[in-house]
Amino acid sequence: MLVTLRLENQLCHRFYLLSNAFTRAYRPLLEELDITYPQYVVMMALWEKDDITVATLLDKTGIDGGAMSLMLKKLVQKDYVAIHKDKKDARVKVIKLTTKGKNAKQAAIDIPAQMMCKLDGFSEDEAKQLRDLMDKLHLCFD
Repeated sequence: MLVTLRLENQLCHRFYLLSNAFTRAYRPLLEELDITYPQYVVMMALWEKDDITVATLLDKTGIDGGAMSLMLKKLVQKDYVAIHKDKKDARVKVIKLTTKGKNAKQAAIDIPAQMMCKLDGFSEDEAKQLRDLMDKLHLCFD
């Protein structure tokens, strides 16, 4: 077998495993909010800037449009967000946090620190370097 086809030599497989590990690590931290990690990403974007269009939310999060529609539907059902039509253009949908959605920010405030604790052995500089390298790698695929 070619060395290049060996699973242990695949960078992409390591990212796949790491992505799954991160999702599993977030799961217990998000139980209280009753949301998934992708829904948490949407909520973080809305906590930064509320009352935005779906298009803006898609740009901010990088989430696929079809997946975003399903997530927003669930977040509406859970009363975290409301969706309404833009006053200037009825074709444009605007996402706004509900009171419950705004209050959830306080419940989530310690989640980033709890996740950083899992990076035991990484200095702040190493974590920043890793983030910068991942951003650089992401640019290769845009």
